[in-house]
Amino acid sequence: MKPAMETAAEENTEQSQERKVNSRAEMEIGRYHWMYPGSKNHQYHPVPTLGDRAGRLSSPGCFECCIKCLGGVPYASLVATILCFSGVALFCGCGHVALAGTVAILEQHFSTNTSDHALLSEVIQLMQYVIYGIASFFFLYGIILLAEGFYTTSAVKELHGEFKTTACGRCISGMFVFLTYVLGVAWLGVFGFSAVPVFMFYNIWSTCEVIKSPQTNGTAGVEQICVDIRQYGIIPWNAFPGKICGSTLENICNTNEFYMSYHLFIVACAGAGATVIALLIYMMATTYNYAVLKFKSREDCCTKF
Repeated sequence: MKPAMETAAEENTEQSQERKVNSRAEMEIGRYHWMYPGSKNHQYHPVPTLGDRAGRLSSPGCFECCIKCLGGVPYASLVATILCFSGVALFCGCGHVALAGTVAILEQHFSTNTSDHALLSEVIQLMQYVIYGIASFFFLYGIILLAEGFYTTSAVKELHGEFKTTACGRCISGMFVFLTYVLGVAWLGVFGFSAVPVFMFYNIWSTCEVIKSPQTNGTAGVEQICVDIRQYGIIPWNAFPGKICGSTLENICNTNEFYMSYHLFIVACAGAGATVIALLIYMMATTYNYAVLKFKSREDCCTKF
């Protein structure tokens, strides 16, 4: 150990050197103010260094923020939502008007007795109320699935960072996957059912085209071409007349009610098909997101131990 006197001498030497440096700096500042008296009122403004400029340039701007926001959008769920809304709107709107036109055609031409098609009228009225419920349900369900897509996509985007998800969130995602599969199978049945009136109207329309064709031999041949609506089972066999032939059938095909109902049923069937496609996209998107969430949650649980 050094003696106390040597330590004290070294400390005095360091303090004297610091005083010399400070006094020298004060002398330089005083000489500068003596040579330039007006410089005393000036203020010192630090010049930004290269690091500060680089930090400002590297800060995210509006374009980077927009790209980041667009990266978190669930495009599959967004496309499926737009397609689902469009398909359900076409199916419900066109189907409602087409059913009303079908009832008018039956009452005027194929079943003049009200009691013969009373049950059919009640069923069609019930189907119209069901259409209202379908439209309301799928409007709400599409919004919920889109919100769920935003949630799962934001969680999947953070796989390499802080992962935020809960068991309740995974259960809700699994429930939406199951419900979407059930609705997809149900809408396959709706799509097949909506093709039945299209088939019926197409048969009537094709029969009218045969009547209009120049190859038909005379009036007797035209009157023998008939359409019996009772064979489709929508009205009972004792309904009168139930069967329309010849020129009367051709006049029915030329009415606006038949023309509008036929084309509206086609559009409604196309809307049901678009809804089926939308639900298939929902199935793929929700299944993928749920699988990634479940896998990542298991990986996080394993890494904790």
